Amino acid sequence: MRIGIGYDSHRLVEGRKLILGGVEIPYEKGLKGHSDGDLLCHSIIDALLGAAGLGDIGAFFPDTDPRWKDADSLLMLKSIVNTISEKGYLVVWTDAIVITEKPKLAGYINNIKESISSTGIPLSSVNIKAKTNEGMGFIGKGEGMAAIATCLLEVKT
Repeated sequence: MRIGIGYDSHRLVEGRKLILGGVEIPYEKGLKGHSDGDLLCHSIIDALLGAAGLGDIGAFFPDTDPRWKDADSLLMLKSIVNTISEKGYLVVWTDAIVITEKPKLAGYINNIKESISSTGIPLSSVNIKAKTNEGMGFIGKGEGMAAIATCLLEVKT
């Protein structure tokens, strides 16, 4: 068994769609990033790569590479799930937290879990939570969001 942790944060800006776990969430702002800014997918990617000992998201999808400009992060996640599978790992569990004051995400959690499971991670192995930052810091002021993910991989026999 191998455990990994991932983290990502992005600013909220006008003129972008808010995408979390591959799901578009209605909101007046979106996440600024080189790709689509989907920090939930990014944190899960980093957790998977960490557990597999393969570095981090920047090694696979550098923000200096124009190929990843406005890229679909769900497809990036699917690529990493395939990569770690080819390296002999099976995703046993992933657990993630999206930290944001607004919008409220409770009504979108099941859709997000289903979307993430479309990458090859079994739906029964995906847990997503949403928390606020109680009005503190850049998240509490509505300037951005963050996500933290953990993953458990098993070596295929």
